[in-house]
Amino acid sequence: MSQLTKKELSILIPNYNNVCVGLVEDLLRQAEPLGIPFEIIVADDASTDNETVKANQAINELPYCRYIIKEQNTGSAATRNFLAQQSQYQWLLFLDADILIPESDFIRRYLENDGQGVVNGGIRIVDNPILENTLRYRYERQAEPRHTADLRQQNKYREFRSTNFLIAREAILRCAFDERFKHSGYEDVMFGKQLRQKAIPVVHISNPVLIEHFEDNSSFIGKTEQQLRTLHTFRDELRGYSRLITFAEGIHIPLVRSLIRIIHKLFGPLVRRMLCGGRPSVRLYTLYKLGYYLTLK
Repeated sequence: MSQLTKKELSILIPNYNNVCVGLVEDLLRQAEPLGIPFEIIVADDASTDNETVKANQAINELPYCRYIIKEQNTGSAATRNFLAQQSQYQWLLFLDADILIPESDFIRRYLENDGQGVVNGGIRIVDNPILENTLRYRYERQAEPRHTADLRQQNKYREFRSTNFLIAREAILRCAFDERFKHSGYEDVMFGKQLRQKAIPVVHISNPVLIEHFEDNSSFIGKTEQQLRTLHTFRDELRGYSRLITFAEGIHIPLVRSLIRIIHKLFGPLVRRMLCGGRPSVRLYTLYKLGYYLTLK
């Protein structure tokens, strides 16, 4: 069996309106037999669902675990920084609250890796035909083959995602998430850029978490629009780290840009209704994002 290269671990979970007791219990079952100092901390970013908050209180009854409720909602970037400050160990494993751990040696794989700055494990999308008419599910399934560990490593900073990653504590204290990002979306892209600027090494491995829950189409479109507004706000700083920015700014003919804006203003509401309906198209979704982005001021 391989030697553990990382001898202590803080598992950190930012949460908003998710019951994550089961996730914490799974992680606890994996961490306890490793024989290393560890802790699991869940930071609740002022969830609005009281029943969820009540259910998560059970985390405080588990050994080595804490459930912290923040008084104000500050966004996932600030919550991750808060968790890093609350942690006590050298290595920090950040996980989203709405994922599943598919492998029984998930934590061990991270601890055996000799990456020295950031280790990004990736995601896996559940294979569930029942979800075929869920836009985010279709989008994620189509994108999945482009996000293998080898392909991510080719653009290691641009491909960083915050769903599932291990980082040295001193690295995140030196390179914190940008708290100007108040909403979820692109804060991890900015973080990848900051990691590159500070020359913090990033290694991508195949140690995915499983995503099996997806919001309905209307919620996903609303979230996408919010993320595009965020992207537009930070477009100058994220240039070179977003394919959408690169594509949009690659349209050099003003007439073409104007035509896309006109088409979006005329047909955008209809396309949006189609995307929120029962048979959404990923290709149409991609076109909708471009039109929406180009109409932002």
